[in-house]
Amino acid sequence: MCETRNFYLWLLQIVGLLGLIALILWLSLRPKNPTVTVVELTIPPIGDSSSPADDSNGTLSFALEVENPNKDSSINFDDIILTFLFGQDAAATDTVPSFDLDKNKDREIRGQSVNINGRSWKSLRSSISKNGTALLKVDFATKFRYKTIGIKSKHHGAKLQGDVQLGKDGKISGKKKKIKLKFTSKKWRRYLVMLGR
Repeated sequence: MCETRNFYLWLLQIVGLLGLIALILWLSLRPKNPTVTVVELTIPPIGDSSSPADDSNGTLSFALEVENPNKDSSINFDDIILTFLFGQDAAATDTVPSFDLDKNKDREIRGQSVNINGRSWKSLRSSISKNGTALLKVDFATKFRYKTIGIKSKHHGAKLQGDVQLGKDGKISGKKKKIKLKFTSKKWRRYLVMLGR
């Protein structure tokens, strides 16, 4: 009877040790979310001769920095949908093709001459003329997968947003010249997964 107890105690110790090892591995290999920063966002300056004065479409250029903070996992991004909002209206939209981001690396995404629709362009110009600034909201939506030790994870939906203040010169104004985009609520993440984005 004493030998049976020793066997069960030994078996319990083995299971406990394996559980502890599994917990440590899970904590050390659990990937972190990528970070996205708006490095540059420009529109033609107000009063510039290249800036259309009528209701025609304007353009914007942008540069984003996408960073993978993981030491053990690469990230495979699906197509990224970027939407630039002025007020509640979508002023411009751009799609960035899918790409892979290696461990501890970052990548700059650039967009040149993205068209701004006429109504939003007129409102944006008017706001900058009156107030000296205008607020654009940058919306970053995609799905991505982690690849850790050769194993790909399930798709994770990501919807990030950030507010960018533009000045009369058509560039980012204010003290912060780099704006880090933040994940929106989990409710939006579930909504993106339901949509298949």
